Amino acid sequence: MHDSVNVLGGELGLCSAAPLTGWFRDGCCNTDARDRGSHTVCCVLTKEFLEFARGQGNDLITPVPEVGFPGLRPGDRWCVCAQTWQDAADAGVACPVVLEATHEESLAVCDIDALQAHAHSAD
Repeated sequence: MHDSVNVLGGELGLCSAAPLTGWFRDGCCNTDARDRGSHTVCCVLTKEFLEFARGQGNDLITPVPEVGFPGLRPGDRWCVCAQTWQDAADAGVACPVVLEATHEESLAVCDIDALQAHAHSAD
């Protein structure tokens, strides 16, 4: 795997190992040509965002054990589809974003100013 770059121009950081996230389930928001949804934005999920995504037909709340999907809760970190995050931002319900773990490919869809405005601050 090549070294991936984040939206800040640095090395792509880990998004989440528990729950294990990413298109490749490697904990990072890496992507490739098969990832049609561009699962590249590392989010700290909120109740409002999860409900928005479910309303768009992307249910991240309900577990799907047969594919190893645990179901997500507010506070979990997850690589979400760039368009879903941008749509949520446009609707005023964007969740915080971990910029260091958000893949540069997300910039094809997401506005960098919006991403930065929702940057998650590590305490």
